[in-house]
Amino acid sequence: MRIWPGSQLDIGPSTSEGFYYDFDIPEHRLSPEDFPRIEEEMKRIIKENLVFQKEVKSREEVSTILKTSGQKFKIERLADIPEGEEISTYTIGDFLDLCAGPHVMRTGNVKAYKLLRVAAAYYRGKETNPQLQRLYGTAFANKTELEEWLKMLEEAKRRDHRKIGKEMRLFTFDEDVGPGLPLWLPKGGILVNELEKLAMETEFQAGYERVRTPHLAKESMYKKSGHLPYYAESMFPPLEMKETLNDGTEKVERYYLKAMNCPHHHKIFASYPRSYRELPLRLAEYGCCYRYEQSGELFGLMRVRSLQMNDAHIYCTPEQFASEFQAVNEMYMKYFKIFGIQKYLMRFSTHDPQQLGHKFVDDPELWKETEDRVRNVLKDSGIDYVEIPNEAAFYGPKIDVQVWSAIGREFTLATNQVDFAVPGRFGLVYRTRENTEATPLCIHRAPLGTHERFIGFLIEHYAGNFPLWLAPDQVRILPIGSEQMEYCEALRKRMHADGIRVSVDTSGDKIGGKIRNAEVDKVHTMFVVGQKEQEQNAVAVRRHGKGDQGVKPIEEVLVQIKTMIAERASD
Repeated sequence: MRIWPGSQLDIGPSTSEGFYYDFDIPEHRLSPEDFPRIEEEMKRIIKENLVFQKEVKSREEVSTILKTSGQKFKIERLADIPEGEEISTYTIGDFLDLCAGPHVMRTGNVKAYKLLRVAAAYYRGKETNPQLQRLYGTAFANKTELEEWLKMLEEAKRRDHRKIGKEMRLFTFDEDVGPGLPLWLPKGGILVNELEKLAMETEFQAGYERVRTPHLAKESMYKKSGHLPYYAESMFPPLEMKETLNDGTEKVERYYLKAMNCPHHHKIFASYPRSYRELPLRLAEYGCCYRYEQSGELFGLMRVRSLQMNDAHIYCTPEQFASEFQAVNEMYMKYFKIFGIQKYLMRFSTHDPQQLGHKFVDDPELWKETEDRVRNVLKDSGIDYVEIPNEAAFYGPKIDVQVWSAIGREFTLATNQVDFAVPGRFGLVYRTRENTEATPLCIHRAPLGTHERFIGFLIEHYAGNFPLWLAPDQVRILPIGSEQMEYCEALRKRMHADGIRVSVDTSGDKIGGKIRNAEVDKVHTMFVVGQKEQEQNAVAVRRHGKGDQGVKPIEEVLVQIKTMIAERASD
């Protein structure tokens, strides 16, 4: 505001990497060339050691202040604050902002900071609204922490799933297909298939039953579930199906692309009478869903419009809830171990009693009972969790699973939800031991999230260097000369018959070039074969990024590779 008076302000929230602020700056486009000038002004403000002064004001007072200063976006944001909720402003020097806070006490408390990048962002994320300029930055308690974080940021850029995905030919996007609709290439398809195989094996052992549901449904079902009208903005527009009846009248039905699997699974539960003897009933599906994310919010595989979800719904009695919820947590722990996820946190979101009947289903007793059950399971399991009030789903408490990659970046992996309301809307009942009707509890769970988000995470977590069982290119055989080609091809056929993803480098490159190409392609294991190895019925083994592993007999190395794949061993 000091540099460009007349700028319009929108929002400036904190993020996982620091903060951003959205501006509408008349007749100026921000660029990295502006950063030194802005940071110099930041330095002056910090040196002034100004106090952050919080004031709670009435809606009318704040509205008058914002109108006087001409902050049109802030006026609209003020209208978003629910009636009865506290409205506060913060002032430093001559600058006032509508803000919930909290803040540090003084600007002088900020010891290290840096502007990161600038990007375009539509107001409220809608393409029809004005395009604002989003300025990203970060701040730390000292310069050492800032420098360490910047190093991590550089490593994160090197591991960017969009960059590695393109280099490894895992997935692509195409304008004719549409933004946010990923196309999985053959090597990316291997990752998808391996994850589905892992989920199917794990869920089979845990007593899940697999189902299939269509990609769209009638409007009436989503009205019954409550997703319409409350979730309409996140759904694709409806398809209108017109049919002329025998009497000449026209019948119009509206269908929506599936944005979630739960209503379909509820219909499967209701397809025939259920008894307590069938519970818990665990229905699983890698269902394909479609969500209309605004174009400004799309981001590689992390925010897409087409997603395949590791979804399941567990229908159980109140007495079965604790053991079922604990079993879901144990499934997470199993997956964390397989993928080497060492740091994780469960964000337990609860309701706000004051918002019952508005933001949350109006049933205070069920809310208390269900939240107590979830809280007790989390405590008994010893899982790290934090409790976040006023962020539950409208039909029950939820748990967002946060994980950290190998370099310390935080990701939201998946969400678990407890639903005590929607099953009743669908009339779901089972016969109890006493031969009375009762409505089951429903646990929504997706431990592997969606293929898109989870593979995006794994690409960055492993930097594309996937463990053997997951690697698209598991083994490449590198013949030193043409004399070894027949031997290598026979070995390839044998390994292929054992289900190993293997190829032979038939190029005319020298062995050094073949090794370099395999390293660039992130091939997990290389077999170098020369005359000596052929005569000994052996191979010289190399591992990606780890170099020469020595000459080993074929029988020995094949047993080792098949064991590592079967056990999904980490490297």
